[in-house]
Amino acid sequence: MTRIFNNPTDFPQELIEGFVAAYPELVMAVPGGVVRATEHDDVAVIVGGGTGHYPMFCGLVGGGLAHGAAMGNLFSSPSAQQAYSVARAAERGHGVIFTFGNYAGDVMHFGEAVDRLRRDGIAADVVLVTDDIASASPEEKHKRRGIAGNLTVFKILGAAAEAGYDFADTIRVGQHANDRTRSFGVAFAGCTLPGATAPLFTVPDGMMSLGLGIHGEPGISDVPIPSAAGLAELLVERTLAERPNGADGRVAVLLNGLGTVKYEELFVVYRTVAQLLADAGLQIVAPDIGELCTSLDMAGVSLTLFWLDDELERLWAAPATTPAYLKGRASQARVLTTLERDRVQERVVADEVDATFGTPESRRGAQKVLLGLDALTNTVIDAADELGRIDAVAGDGDHGIGMERGSRAALDAAEKAALQSSGAGTVLRLAGERWADIAGGTSGALWGAGLQAIGDRLGDESSITAAQLVLGIGDARTALTRLGGAQLGDKTMMDVLIPYAEELERLRSSEALTPEGWLAAAELSRDAAARTRNLVPKIGRARPLAERSVGTPDAGATSIAMIISAVTQRLTTPSDASTKE
Repeated sequence: MTRIFNNPTDFPQELIEGFVAAYPELVMAVPGGVVRATEHDDVAVIVGGGTGHYPMFCGLVGGGLAHGAAMGNLFSSPSAQQAYSVARAAERGHGVIFTFGNYAGDVMHFGEAVDRLRRDGIAADVVLVTDDIASASPEEKHKRRGIAGNLTVFKILGAAAEAGYDFADTIRVGQHANDRTRSFGVAFAGCTLPGATAPLFTVPDGMMSLGLGIHGEPGISDVPIPSAAGLAELLVERTLAERPNGADGRVAVLLNGLGTVKYEELFVVYRTVAQLLADAGLQIVAPDIGELCTSLDMAGVSLTLFWLDDELERLWAAPATTPAYLKGRASQARVLTTLERDRVQERVVADEVDATFGTPESRRGAQKVLLGLDALTNTVIDAADELGRIDAVAGDGDHGIGMERGSRAALDAAEKAALQSSGAGTVLRLAGERWADIAGGTSGALWGAGLQAIGDRLGDESSITAAQLVLGIGDARTALTRLGGAQLGDKTMMDVLIPYAEELERLRSSEALTPEGWLAAAELSRDAAARTRNLVPKIGRARPLAERSVGTPDAGATSIAMIISAVTQRLTTPSDASTKE
C-alpha cells in the first residue's frame, strides 16, 4: 500500500518538486515536467508518461539519456500542453523526438504536441516503444504496449543525440532499438494508488499473474508461483521465443523489479537467467538489474532482452549520468546559471486561447453551459470510486480519478471565462482545453476534444438552440472517432456517443427535440452503456485482458451515460431548459 502522501491529488506535483530539490545540478522543473539543468546542443529527446513509474521517466533526464520528461498524473499520460511545454524548454534548434510507451492517451497527447511544434517551425516526431510481448501477438506487434523496454529505446535515442546524430538518424536508430526489444513480466500483487484503500487488482495466494501491465493492469492469466529458478526459466523461455530475425548472439538484459521485489530477490533470479542465456549461446552485454520501471508498490518482475548489433552495442554502452541511471563515466556538462535557467523557462510558450467576448445572447448561453458543466462535475465526483472499480477489472483503475480531475478543472476554467464575459463557445472551448491539460490520459484527450468541438459549433454570437447543440454533439462524435480510432462495438465510450448522436439527429430531423425527446435519448445512452458489459474490448488498455472484462460495462461508456443523463436532467427542467430556445 502507498502510505506516505499529503493530499492524494497533489502527489504527482509534490514528488516532482521533491525530485528537483534532490538533484538541482542535474534537473530543473518547467511547466509540465523537468528538463536538464546542464547545457546541451543536441536533438532534444523527450521521454514521458504518467508518474508512478520511477525511475521512469524523470529519473532518466541527464547526460547521455533524455533531455526532458513530460510527467502526467498517476498512471495517466501527460497532456499535449505539458509535452509541448517541456519540448519548448529543451529544444535547441535541432528538433524534438518524443518517445514513450504505446498507450492511447500518450499517442493522442504527444501527437498533438508534435503538431504544435511543427506549426512553430520545429522538426518533431515520435518513437513508440512496443516491447511487451504479452499485450499482442507478433502479427499485431504494433499494438503492443511499452513496459520496462522503454529504457533501451530511451537510452539509444539519448546516446545517439549525444553522439551528434542528426534528427532523421536519431529517429532511425531509436526505431531500430524498439524493433530489437522484447519484454515479459509477472506480478504477485497489485499496486495501490495514494489515498486508495485497496489495490487495483489482487492475485490469489500462492499464484502469480502473467503478462502484467505497468499501470496497475492485472495479468492475462494466473499460475502457481514457481521457484526463483522456475521463474527465470519462464521469463527466458517467453522472451527468447521472440528473437528478432537477423539478431546475432549479443543481448543487453534488463531484470526489473516493479516496486516491492527487492534487489536480493532479483539477483537470485538473475543467477539462473544469466546461466540460461549462456546455455543458449548468447553473450550478455552491460546488463541492468534493479528497479528500472516500477508501478508504485506492485510486487512483480519483468525480463527484457535487447538484441544488439555493432551500432546498438556502442550506443548502449555509451556513458550516461542521470539522477537514477548511471552507465560508464560521463563527463559532467556545465550546470546552468540562475540566469540561464530563467531563459530556459522563457522558452516555454503557453499555448493559451484568449477569452472572447460574447454577445448578450451568447453570454446567456454560457450560463447554461456552466449549469451543464456543474451537473457533469458533481456526477463524476459522486461516481468516481465506482468508475475506478469498473476500470480496474481490466484496466488501470484511474478512470474515476482522471474524470474527476478533468471535470473540476474544466468547470473552473469555464467559470473564469464566463466572468470575463465570454460567449458560450469560448467557455466550452476553454473548459475542454483545461480538461485535457489537467486530466491527461485517453479520457482527458477525448473529453477535451469533444467539448472543444461542441464549443466551436456554438460560437460566441448567438443563443444556443437545440438544433445547434445536436450538430455540436455530432461534431464531437466525429472528432473523437478521428482522435481515438474507436468504432461501435469496440467497448469504449463511443458505444454510447455514436448511438446517442444518431438518435439526436433523428429527433432533429423529425422536429422532435422536446424535453421529452432529450430525456428519451438520455435513457437510450444508459441502455447503450449497459450493453457494453457483453462486449470484448478491441482497443485501449483493456484489450490485452479482453475476456476478463466481459460481464463488466466499460468505464468510459458508463461515465458518459451518467453525464448525459445528469446534464439532460439539469437542462430540461423548466427554469433551465436550453432545448426551448
